[in-house]
Amino acid sequence: MPPTIHPTADVSPDAAIGDGTRIWHEAQVRERASIGRDCILGKGVYVDAGVVVGDRCKIENRASLFHGLVLEDGVFIGPHAVFANDRFPRAVNPDGSLKTDADWTEEPVLVREGASIGAGALVLPGVTIGSWAMVGAGAVVATDVPAHAIVKGNPARIAGWACTCGRPLRISEEREWHCARCGRSFSVGEFGE
Repeated sequence: MPPTIHPTADVSPDAAIGDGTRIWHEAQVRERASIGRDCILGKGVYVDAGVVVGDRCKIENRASLFHGLVLEDGVFIGPHAVFANDRFPRAVNPDGSLKTDADWTEEPVLVREGASIGAGALVLPGVTIGSWAMVGAGAVVATDVPAHAIVKGNPARIAGWACTCGRPLRISEEREWHCARCGRSFSVGEFGE
């Protein structure tokens, strides 16, 4: 099935959009962006030039995905989440001239398979979010997040561990991480104590 693009969306002809993807009202997808198959981009989503989005990703309203970001397959991005790429932003150089792309150093961000980024979260430049990790709403993520970690706060800190199904894991009497919802278990050594 070809992609569905709302008439108010602004999608560059130089962007690659996968089959089955739906791009809704007022979204903007810039040149050289690559959006995988069966994705959903909500109202007002901004996808900067060169951003890579894997298959089956869901990006909620007004999220901002800036140059250098890579989302692997199955990633969830909550509304108003922002992915920054410049640790030392300035509009002008010391001589007062307007900065150009050549005047800044991009620090890419990588979000691994199945991870979830909560509403209003800010992910700072150079960060990797591990697979199946969960970033809480409003968190400010300044350092890498391990796979399956639940992080929250400013700065974001590990508050627990998430199952692949998204629910928090609990330590069992057998000293395993266990999910009460789906029944999966993980060894303690996989995530820490």
